[in-house]
Amino acid sequence: MITLTAPAHGDEFGAPTPEELFNLAPVAGVEWFTKPVLLAVISAILVIGLTWAAFSSPKLVPRGVQNVVEYGYMFVRDQVARPFLGKDADRFMGLLVTLFFLVLVWNLLGVVPIAQFPVASHIAFPAVLAISIYVLKIYLGVKHQGAGGYFKNMMFPPGLPKPIYVLLSPIEFLSNMIIAPFTHAVRLFANMFAGHMLLAFFSMVGFHFLFVQLTPLGAPVGVVGVIMTIIFTGFEMFIQFLQAFLFAMLASMYIGGSLHAEH
Repeated sequence: MITLTAPAHGDEFGAPTPEELFNLAPVAGVEWFTKPVLLAVISAILVIGLTWAAFSSPKLVPRGVQNVVEYGYMFVRDQVARPFLGKDADRFMGLLVTLFFLVLVWNLLGVVPIAQFPVASHIAFPAVLAISIYVLKIYLGVKHQGAGGYFKNMMFPPGLPKPIYVLLSPIEFLSNMIIAPFTHAVRLFANMFAGHMLLAFFSMVGFHFLFVQLTPLGAPVGVVGVIMTIIFTGFEMFIQFLQAFLFAMLASMYIGGSLHAEH
């Protein structure tokens, strides 16, 4: 009988636990400098290097890296910035392009050999980005609408019967000031956390039953583990791109709502 237990004892298979996958040892003996921090630094350097290589000496007819990065830029401009920011899109393209590419690299590191860890699966990293957007959102709202106007437009949307506001206003305040930044960070974190857990589980199933404990009964399980790892890797790459897009899109939507009260 094939036993799936955690932790592993002897020849039994032990499913990976969150503590094993996410509680990582410090790098070079520095307590705060863990693998996610190292990968976050590498991600920032990669994004800076990629954009520098693309636009330090731009060509009229883009080729190579410039061509790839321009496609990314146009995607963010047309699908993220302009739908929510309109004429103000160009002002915030630097921020939105950086968010999109940084989060995308963070996520893709989860399927890159050797790295094999999505930075956003640690809540601190998406939380810092979400809080930054939250602060910018409030600052722009107060600057463009005034403190009173910003909270009035948020909590008292026009055209509704006044008794409705008794119920609606607290909900709008809670939604915009607490739930929105929370879900902005947690949506990205939860998807990367769950995806990393699934990939780790199926890859360990394949490795254990094909290499550690190869038996007639265990071999088919190992083959299933390998196949599922391949399938989930492809699916996870799609989710990684989608989450980068959604994170940048929500940032654009929040900024647009602060710039224009009618949003």
